[in-house]
Amino acid sequence: MTTRFFIFGAGYSGKAFAAARPDPAVRIAGTTRTPQKFDALRATGIEPLVFDGGAPSAAIATELAKTTHLIVSIAPDESGDPVLNRLQDTIVRAMPKLGWIGYLSTVGVYGDHGGGWVDETSECRPVSRRSVMRVAAEKQWLRFGEASGLPVAILRLSGIYGPGRNAFVNLTKGTAKRLVKPGQVFNRIHADDIAGAIWHLASRDQGGIFNVTDDLPAPPQDVVTYAAGLMGVEPPPETAFETADLSPMARSFYGENKRVSNAAIKATGYRFRYPDYRLSLVAMWAAGTWKGEGESDARSPMKRS
Repeated sequence: MTTRFFIFGAGYSGKAFAAARPDPAVRIAGTTRTPQKFDALRATGIEPLVFDGGAPSAAIATELAKTTHLIVSIAPDESGDPVLNRLQDTIVRAMPKLGWIGYLSTVGVYGDHGGGWVDETSECRPVSRRSVMRVAAEKQWLRFGEASGLPVAILRLSGIYGPGRNAFVNLTKGTAKRLVKPGQVFNRIHADDIAGAIWHLASRDQGGIFNVTDDLPAPPQDVVTYAAGLMGVEPPPETAFETADLSPMARSFYGENKRVSNAAIKATGYRFRYPDYRLSLVAMWAAGTWKGEGESDARSPMKRS
């Protein structure tokens, strides 16, 4: 059977996934909210379609009927997951070839653990409203998997970075900050490892919950300092978190402090390309791949570091 992927919400991570396809013959279709982004999707080999959360178009229905692997990367809202809310019956009745579902979530579902280690068995204590909705959406997808008999993989992503979205870009733009909150750490994940983890799990039709995150939870100011050293520039001055001028969303990220384990996905045989931020920053700087089109993503404290 021909492998065909469909991505609901083909943004930064979805484009990285498509660009990393091991076989150019694998077809990947994906949605965006506006036709203005079609060219960017086509550039990475994604056949673009519009989905704005409403009723799916005939073109989407045609594509879903041929899909073997479904990836969902759309944020939930107050009513739950928009894909399941609109398409649950379609997935059951009109996707006869579907064999695997991947849902891209966030380590924000764990909430605050006072800097302690968490894994997939840890209690979810979401702090922000957006993380509360993520927990609910995860449960929706897991229940759907149980009811349908389809393997559902929940990928909990940490702070996303990569080309166009990293400390080098922020330093170049003059937007980098070294915010200091004693004891605060974040995990991170390079977009290439998000792509690698999805391909790894999808190729095995493997379900379950997996933290997709690096080996090195670290203070955000350390990342900026390290990147500045590679660039040969002075890092910005340190600023106390308490006095920093931050948006409510940016400040909310600092209300969650934890170290996230990636042992579960490693146990499946996945090996990270960039297991810590130092290795990835060195590689991106040396190759010049740090430049690119940045996109906002609420899962990415790296972007604000």
